[in-house]
Amino acid sequence: MIKYLDFKEINKPYEHAADEVMRSGWYLKGDYTRRFEEAYAEYIGTKYCVGCGNGLDALTLIFRAYIELGVMAPGDEVIVPANTYIASILAITECGLKPVLIEPKFDTLQINEDLIENAINDRTRAVMIVHLYGFCAYTQKIADICYYNNLKLIEDNAQAHGAWYLDPDSMLKGRFTGSLGDAAGHSFYPTKNLGAFGDAGAVTTNDEKLAKVIESLGNYGSSHKYVFDYIGRNSRMDELQAAILSMKLLNLPLDNEIRGDIAYRYISDVKNPNIILPESYEERCWQSAWHIFPIFSPCRDRLQAYLKDNGVETQIHYPIPPHKQKCYKEWNNLELPITELIHEQELSIPCNQALTYDEVSYIADLLNSFR
Repeated sequence: MIKYLDFKEINKPYEHAADEVMRSGWYLKGDYTRRFEEAYAEYIGTKYCVGCGNGLDALTLIFRAYIELGVMAPGDEVIVPANTYIASILAITECGLKPVLIEPKFDTLQINEDLIENAINDRTRAVMIVHLYGFCAYTQKIADICYYNNLKLIEDNAQAHGAWYLDPDSMLKGRFTGSLGDAAGHSFYPTKNLGAFGDAGAVTTNDEKLAKVIESLGNYGSSHKYVFDYIGRNSRMDELQAAILSMKLLNLPLDNEIRGDIAYRYISDVKNPNIILPESYEERCWQSAWHIFPIFSPCRDRLQAYLKDNGVETQIHYPIPPHKQKCYKEWNNLELPITELIHEQELSIPCNQALTYDEVSYIADLLNSFR
């Protein structure tokens, strides 16, 4: 069986990091965390990085901090893509804010920038873009909309460690996702391109005041020991995860390059009318982090069974869109046809640095043979 993601193989080089942390005798808010925060901020291209417990907390802490700073208030609205993973939306509603769901474009799988302005009203405070699957969702048009309407631009960078935005006017200029908006939430869940050995997350930003409030909120609301300025929570990156992530960060560019090579082979080799690869794939191939390689088929479930029968493990990201989930039953009657089409047809095939050349060729051949 070709695994969708072989954790043992990917994590083998980093196992000794745990021993180093154990010998240090310090397990929270220590040197490993500080060094990772500094290194990740430098890598992403921001002044500040604040580690936290997970990616959902990272996004939630951004909104909480903006509320504490008086930038937002409960009842305010946040524009967000309808086809995102539910954590993007949970972070908004947990803070008493109202998500406004916007359809994506099928060819990019990202929020449709042409629909954003019509959704803005006097309660709109932010646009959240989600770099879903590892593709950059940022566009200059979205940035301009936020600027001219005085809206915060927040990035959900949970799936896009190392993805690039290339300035179309100068292909020599590029910036990493996570440095493009006012603040970005990152997840280091084990499945991510930059994955920990458990849960971990971070916020990156150039806003010093925001970073300080986020750090306090994630430490019970405390900026100094036993002094509590906010009603906070316990959301801290531990030293073990920080040590592992620091080591993995060194290899992230090469790991992403391998993923890009595999993606390019799929794009070049898979030619089957029953399988859809959006047109943007080829032009965006070397900008994406390829956290997920999504293919689409009107007979998705049959295709998944066919691949399983032939020894290839796949996943679906995601079978049920947020507006059809029971937890948001007030949205269940919404009709979002492009979002629903994506969720009905999406299938994720293996695309990671643990795959061999022969395995990738085998998967491509199987896809071409599917009828």
